[in-house]
Amino acid sequence: MPTAAPVVLAAADWRALEAEHAERADALTLARRERVQRGETHPVEDFLFTYYPNKPSALRRWHPGAGVVLAGAAGDERADWRWYRADASGLQVDAGAFLAARGATVDFIERLLGRTKERQARFGCFGLHEWAMVYKQGEHRHEVPLRLGQAGTDAVVEAANISCTHFDAYRFFTPEALPLNALRPSRENQPELEQSGCLHAGMDLYKWAVKLGPLVPGELLLDTFDLARDIRWLDMAASPYDVSDWGAPAVAIETAEGKAEYVRAQRGFAERGDALRVRLVAAIAHARGNAAAG
Repeated sequence: MPTAAPVVLAAADWRALEAEHAERADALTLARRERVQRGETHPVEDFLFTYYPNKPSALRRWHPGAGVVLAGAAGDERADWRWYRADASGLQVDAGAFLAARGATVDFIERLLGRTKERQARFGCFGLHEWAMVYKQGEHRHEVPLRLGQAGTDAVVEAANISCTHFDAYRFFTPEALPLNALRPSRENQPELEQSGCLHAGMDLYKWAVKLGPLVPGELLLDTFDLARDIRWLDMAASPYDVSDWGAPAVAIETAEGKAEYVRAQRGFAERGDALRVRLVAAIAHARGNAAAG
């Protein structure tokens, strides 16, 4: 286990990093914050702030990650933040305390990310999880019309071979759609089924980064949010909903051309997701080494 000596950042350096992070986070959440003020909703992007309940104010909070000492931070507001400790050198993330309190969660995330990265990606689902969530349903989660209508949507589901590997998508299938899935994902078998071709597994990297809290450097957190946002646009463009009015032309996965377009984007997201998995697992390993070093 690596136990490298902590890196000490001068006050001017880490405050610049903090300011850059806040500026980037504010840019990423500007549209959401403006919509909230106007009382408006967005069927594509609101998911990033409702399903993943991390507020814009929390997203802009910068952490250096474990093993980084912030010099001259004694009087800074972060001195009162949870999971930080001070010594003669400055302020740093208390990796040992975080791992002691949330070790089971960290272990699960580390195992899940590692196994997902090792497993061969699958590119044959074509986003049908979203279709299975509205199969034979008169009422839907989004107040957006179905591109093909209810009967046309149901016909696509019935003609498909659905093989969703992601539990948190599968659990929202309609009762009639559940038995149509070739697999039975559960929270227990999630580390055995999750694979990087899954769009929701890619979006969930943001969730895992949030759960790892101060162990994750700010840049990495925002990179996972960036990926989740980009994936969400494909997720809804390829869904049965007509979200063209919100700037997402349909990826018609019921056609050969639409399937090919979906897979091209899916492969790119899998590559980006795997790179982020490597960085998240490395952040966990670094935190463990920092905690072992005291």
